[in-house]
Amino acid sequence: MYSFMTIRPSNKFIIYQLMTRLFGNKVTVNKPHGARDENGVGKFSDITSAALNGIKKLGVTHVWYTGVIEHALVTDYTAHGIPLDHPDLVKGKAGSPYAIKDYYDVNPDLAVDVNKRMNEFEGLVSRTHEHDLKVIIDFVPNHVARVYKSDVKPKGVIDLGEEDNTEVAFTTTNNFYYLPGQSFTSPQQIASNRFEEYPAKATGNDQFSPSPNINDWFETVKLNYGVDIQHGRTNHFYPIPNTWEKMKDILLYWTEKKVDGFRCDMVEMVPVEFWSWVIPHIKKVNPQIIFIAEVYNPEMYNRYVQDGKFDFLYDKVDVYDTLRSLITGMSTTMQLATIMDKRKEDRAHMLHFLENHDEQRIASSFFTGDPWKAIPGMVVSATIDQGPVMIYFGQEVGEKGLGAEGFSTEDGRTTVFDYWGVPAHQQWMSGGKFDGSMLDQDQQKLRDTYSTLLQLARQYIAIVDGDYADLTQFNVENKNFSDRIHAFIRFRNDEILIVVSSFAAQEERVNVQLPDVLLKKIGFALKSGVMANDLLKSGAQVRFNDENSFEFSIPSFNSYIFKIKN
Repeated sequence: MYSFMTIRPSNKFIIYQLMTRLFGNKVTVNKPHGARDENGVGKFSDITSAALNGIKKLGVTHVWYTGVIEHALVTDYTAHGIPLDHPDLVKGKAGSPYAIKDYYDVNPDLAVDVNKRMNEFEGLVSRTHEHDLKVIIDFVPNHVARVYKSDVKPKGVIDLGEEDNTEVAFTTTNNFYYLPGQSFTSPQQIASNRFEEYPAKATGNDQFSPSPNINDWFETVKLNYGVDIQHGRTNHFYPIPNTWEKMKDILLYWTEKKVDGFRCDMVEMVPVEFWSWVIPHIKKVNPQIIFIAEVYNPEMYNRYVQDGKFDFLYDKVDVYDTLRSLITGMSTTMQLATIMDKRKEDRAHMLHFLENHDEQRIASSFFTGDPWKAIPGMVVSATIDQGPVMIYFGQEVGEKGLGAEGFSTEDGRTTVFDYWGVPAHQQWMSGGKFDGSMLDQDQQKLRDTYSTLLQLARQYIAIVDGDYADLTQFNVENKNFSDRIHAFIRFRNDEILIVVSSFAAQEERVNVQLPDVLLKKIGFALKSGVMANDLLKSGAQVRFNDENSFEFSIPSFNSYIFKIKN
């Protein structure tokens, strides 16, 4: 009749993702295909104490600095000893942060003094820690830039591919896959001099063609973890492949830089056996470090937690997709209830979000066009279980992701490939004061709503360390409310919260009932006349009747978190 789930966390993580090159950029030119000096670029130093205070006030515990590690880009830094990248192998002007060209360095775009770029990053780490915030950076294990070469690697480190036997397609001692006898052809032709690669290497998205297309990850090459992809995907993991050792050393290098976690890119394209081996190695150095997996196959979730040793997994395919569908009127709340029951073993490990650098902005015309319509989805994301919740910079002030910035078309996303300013976020920046003085009244109210929600998600033990039970199925089946309303209960000891959200296009009168069997399970005797107050500052108050239920009218796209008074 209802789903019951016990989850036991130690903390509730709130993650704030920011694109480091965009976050501190004050320039508002936004010229399509604009160069660095035209459109501007944010620096490590732009993420000031004031900025971190503003992030902290949202209730944030971790900051994910996206695009820190050095990747291929068009801007010329040869005067600083950094090799020039071939423009045919760079997406946009600023380049993809997932085309790493030196795992032991940081993006020179982000430094005021390029020659002191690592010092400036280390300063950002220290500054973040001083504000009692943790640092997350990307780890990109599946692929690297087409031309990979570290110019600052520690003594004794051998570059990826440096000792490869390029005459064979596959061997466990090679870091890359090769196409002997074939030359690589880039689908992007910008420079007059063609890029030459012989023999061709396999492209990052498992394309074993010397001529990938423009939609492939043509700027990257696939790393070889001992899986012979072209011959039945046979595994060769003993002895430990060379790539495993090199990637372990890279993770240890950044761990020693005092980062607190890694968001691991395209985890499912790397064998789970590698993660099972490498994560314990890193946690011996820092037992508190966290690993977040970008995964998209729900049938593999449990394996990446149990065997892969990941702390958290992207909840994209289940909860994100369902919430987006709910917000846009394409599904019912019954689907969300089913997901929570189906994945109950993994719920404490799921990272929830409604925006990130890959997804369309909520306020864009490609999603809702109205950031307020996503608030019930954010309430569900932040309170439905103990797993972390993430927002993307600018989301909290209604950023729309407008513009065809360069490599990207008009797609409702904020570019990861080009130099750009993020207008709504720049209003909150207020020229570097980070005080929100340029926000309009609606934007300020939206940011306050996010802050209230994220802070209470960490404040109440029923959310942080409580049990969960669905109320949606029981109430829909008993016609107490429609399948556009979602309700669940979170409880721990004598703290009981009931979360009710509307994804309906109009106001609806609802009767939220708690089944007797659930109350017995909780061990709570609910008496008629007991009151519950909303925690989301609406001032709403409801009273239970003798049928263990309460009635009220819930406006369209709204949420309430009712706390039962003892």
